[in-house]
Amino acid sequence: MPELPEVETVRKVLKKEVLNKKILSASIYWNNIIAYPEVKEFIKSIKNQTILDINRYGKWLMFELNEYYLLSHLRMEGKYFIRNKKDIKEKHEHVIFHFNDNTDLRYHDTRKFGKMYLINKEEVYNVKPLKDLGLEPWDKNLTIKYLKNKFHHKPIKTELLDQNIIVGIGNIYADEILFLSKINPSKYADELTNKDYQRIIDNTRNILAKAIENGGTTIKSYTSSEGVHGRFQSQLLVHTKKKCPICENDITKITIGGRGTYYCKKCQK
Repeated sequence: MPELPEVETVRKVLKKEVLNKKILSASIYWNNIIAYPEVKEFIKSIKNQTILDINRYGKWLMFELNEYYLLSHLRMEGKYFIRNKKDIKEKHEHVIFHFNDNTDLRYHDTRKFGKMYLINKEEVYNVKPLKDLGLEPWDKNLTIKYLKNKFHHKPIKTELLDQNIIVGIGNIYADEILFLSKINPSKYADELTNKDYQRIIDNTRNILAKAIENGGTTIKSYTSSEGVHGRFQSQLLVHTKKKCPICENDITKITIGGRGTYYCKKCQK
């Protein structure tokens, strides 16, 4: 699943391709992708809107239009591609935005899990899906005090994946953050020390920043828009690895909250 660095990579690629293009119309081939408003209203409202900018909040792409924000979550395998209007529609292209320059922005999603919302600009942070989300990793309000107030009596791996606490962290980077923080992923979040909290904050910021610099992580079927492959995969320390890069012990894989979790029993006691 694309995590914050992958979504940021998609944002940067798309920003070079679609800014200032006017959406003449939209074609929807899988209605469930449109979460809000209803499909007919979505198509009507987005007509003649121009893409002014592309932002991101957590794992959500935010296409800034004249009157709205188009929010897009890629979920498992969502991708965007720029195509010529005359190009044949591929099987898994479920949402197509037709521009005024005879090009399309096509949303491709093999699993059909992606979601899109079209929200009035002034309301975008006051309604779902952004309303209940937590802080961005680089938010100045992400502090030890904040984490102590937000974390519950649950495994720290589970809490790092909770988008209502910190946005953008997914399974891959949670493993990497906890490894560098020397914290066992099964340890309860509300039993950590202040030093542990600070390590989590610091390593979250450092790892995600480094991953963004390297275009994210390409794992299995994920690539970003137009086939940009993440180079951070080669820098992963524990996720999907066999040996610990520090002590050379075997990496252990367990399941926490239904998610495959990799850690070193010696370095993360």
